[in-house]
Formats: sequence, C-alpha cells, structure tokens
Amino acid sequence: MKQIWITRPGKPDVLELREAPDPSPGPGEVLVAVRAAGVNFADTMARVGKYADAPPLPCVVGYEIAGEVVGVGPQAAAVGETAAALKDGPADARAGEVSGQRFAPGDRVFGLTRFGGYSSMVSLPAGQLYRIPDGMTDAQAAALPVNYFTAWLAVRLVGNAQPGENVLVHNAGGGVGVAALQLARHAGARVFGTSSGWKHERLRELGADGLIDYTATDWVAEINRRTGGPAMHVVVDPVGGRNLKRDLDVMAPLARLVAFGFSEPVRAGDRPLLPTLRSLLGMPRPHMLRLLSNNWSIGGLNLGHLWTETMRMRRIGEAVLHAWNDGAIVPEIAATFPFEQAAEAHRMLGERRNLGKVLLVP
Repeated sequence: MKQIWITRPGKPDVLELREAPDPSPGPGEVLVAVRAAGVNFADTMARVGKYADAPPLPCVVGYEIAGEVVGVGPQAAAVGETAAALKDGPADARAGEVSGQRFAPGDRVFGLTRFGGYSSMVSLPAGQLYRIPDGMTDAQAAALPVNYFTAWLAVRLVGNAQPGENVLVHNAGGGVGVAALQLARHAGARVFGTSSGWKHERLRELGADGLIDYTATDWVAEINRRTGGPAMHVVVDPVGGRNLKRDLDVMAPLARLVAFGFSEPVRAGDRPLLPTLRSLLGMPRPHMLRLLSNNWSIGGLNLGHLWTETMRMRRIGEAVLHAWNDGAIVPEIAATFPFEQAAEAHRMLGERRNLGKVLLVP
C-alpha cells in the first residue's frame, strides 16, 4: 500500500510518499481500500510538530477515510444503519437508533481513523465505520467524519442552536465552517459568518444570511451594527486566542460560545513562538460571576478526545447521515489532490486558499 509520512517537523515538503505492507484486519476490524482521505488543520500542525495529540514523528496522520471494504476480520459486525433505515421516523428519534450490520467485501464505507488515514489501505474497528448512502460520492463521504461530526457537536449539542436564533460561525469558508453553516440552517437558525471576502458569494449560495470580511472590517462592530447587537445566541469559534475575548462583545443573554480550535497564531502553516504566547495570554478568563450575570455558557470541544465515547460518536454519525438524507447537508469539496501532491494539499489548507474540504486520493 501507499502511505504519506511526515518524516520530520517542517514545511509541506517534509511529506514523503512511501510503500508499506498491506495491513490485515484483526478481530472486529474491517480492511478498507481508501478512495479518499480528508486533510485537516490538525494534520498541518502535526507536520510542524505543534500538535500534542499526534504520534511521535515520523508518523502517518489522517483522521478520516472513505472507500471500499476488501477484507473483514473475525466478529467484525458494525453498528451502523442502512441507508433505507434512515428514511423512517422523526430525526431526533432516528438519531438514537442502533442496529447491527455486518460488513462484507464490496461495501462502500466511510469512517474515523485514529491517525493512519493517509494510506491507500486501512484496517479499523467496524464500530468506527458507516455505510455510504446511495447518491453520496466517496469524496463527500470522506468530508463527513471530522468536519460534520465536529460541527454537529458545536452547533446542535454544545451550542444547542434553536429556530430563530442567531448563530455566528467563524472561518465560515473552512470545512467545519461550511458544515456548521448548513447544520445551523437545518436547525432553523439565522447564520452569520466571518471569512475572506472572495468566499462570500459561494457562502451566500450555501445559505449564509450575513457575512463579514474579517480581513477588511472590524467584525465585532459590523455584526453588532447589522443586528442591533450584541445579538448572537451561538458563537462557533475555531480561531481561539484573542478572538475568543472579542466573541463576548457580540453575545446576547443566554448565548453559548463553543471553542474548538486555536488557529489564531498560525502563519502560512506554522505556529511561531511569540504569536502563540500572545494568543494564549490574550484568551479571556471570564469570572464565573460574569457568566452568571450575563446568562452565558462557554464550552470547549476536541473531537480527538472523544474516541472512547463509542456509542455517543455513533449517534452523532447517524444524526449527520439523517441530515444528509433530509437534504440539509452537502459537503463542499475545495480540491482533491493525488497522494503524490500531498504537500500542495497542506499548502492550500495552511494558506487558507480552500473553501470547503481538501482531500487526498491514492
């Protein structure tokens, strides 16, 4: 099989394509021939040696894949639902259903990997796999696990977005941003977003109600001007650092702030020491009395630390599939690169030249 290795900390050119023996599925595992693998911001930070959860370098990263089952280990029964089962019953009830499904060679699947996704073959527990619904491409399926699972947690669970509420999505043109926009719209919320100006036309087509170019405008002043704010009920923030402090200036009573990233100090895919320190020192430390006084909630989110929450993650995956079946979500694919051009995929993501998901294909 082919794998993309991070050989040492550094710029995208440290990525190296290598050959390795094909894995064999162990008990409860499924062997998948990968057709598409997601590229995520965490991967770029692992590459520069600044992602604490990554394996020690050199290593193979990658959190998500889509492909075809080519082998099944003993007792590899998944707990996913068939596409047909997704069509019956109210969405909230369906999200909690679990039914046994045994995978077989030829099945189209997608799933979460605990690293190792930058490979043409992966073997992973059946419980981390889902069947790809009819009408969904491999690229769209590979775009679901990290972006849409994170967005579901941020918008629907931690943020608890309600019909008629105002939701602010930072970095709305990124993979999680597009997913959060679509899921907030599905919840009946009014969605605002911050992004570079060149992304606004497409984001409006995807359903954004209001957009602010944070590179050219004071987004706090502009969003409060447009809404007569502070008027945001949910704020979804992958930027972190000093941006979190400014979020408080747009939050209405009973607002929920969901923080799930720390990209503020990043410059062209790196994380220099001084910008990182400035961001850390600039993060808000709201006193509990301030939260009580303003009726605010602040929540943190890290998808990579939920691996042991097996059944909870399955319910989130099933809820995302229901949203697809309802026509509420369609992953936006920014670009697809062959494994041989993995460095360019990392450059695109690190330089914020993507609108939606960046993928790799073997």
